[in-house]
Amino acid sequence: MLNKTFQDILIEAGCDEAGRGPLAGPVAAAAVILPKDWSNPILNDSKKMSEKNRRLLKDIIEKEAVAWAVEMVSPQEIDQINILNASFAAMNRAIQKLKVKPQLLLIDGNRFKSDLAIPYQCIIGGDGKFLSIAAASVLAKTYRDEYMLNIAKEYPMYGWDRNKGYPTKEHRLAIARFGISPYHRRSFRNEANQLNLFELQKEEK
Repeated sequence: MLNKTFQDILIEAGCDEAGRGPLAGPVAAAAVILPKDWSNPILNDSKKMSEKNRRLLKDIIEKEAVAWAVEMVSPQEIDQINILNASFAAMNRAIQKLKVKPQLLLIDGNRFKSDLAIPYQCIIGGDGKFLSIAAASVLAKTYRDEYMLNIAKEYPMYGWDRNKGYPTKEHRLAIARFGISPYHRRSFRNEANQLNLFELQKEEK
């Protein structure tokens, strides 16, 4: 069962990101402030939820949260500042977009960097421990997935509607055949020679 709050005095915002590992597409982050007594029986770490339940929760969170915001950092900016800093940037921008200013940030993970004058607490596995972080994980994941579905229409050969830009065999084979797109992260290792040559030859037959 997820905890409702980390403490009971300050206004908390849960923060999480989605899309640090893919070869293509943006990294997304969300910040969510929930009512103190809010709960939902199907909310969990977004990775443990079905796509149907994530979509359902997305609408509920947007309707019932005190405040929420989602921001994305492009592949081009990821290449400039690296994926870790891009994740921090996305979270900071989402926090700044909140219509209610939080007094404490609950950050999923073990590291965070911010110029905002708001104290924060890093929590490893936080999306499986606190409602607000889990809610942020759902928004970050659903918004990024929707973005990848849209750009998959522009570049259908990479299978982004299925792999969401992650380094699946299908995705790497497509990179080997078609090269990279403007949506690929050039600083990530997505060259064809990462593929096992024998596997590639088998796939071609």
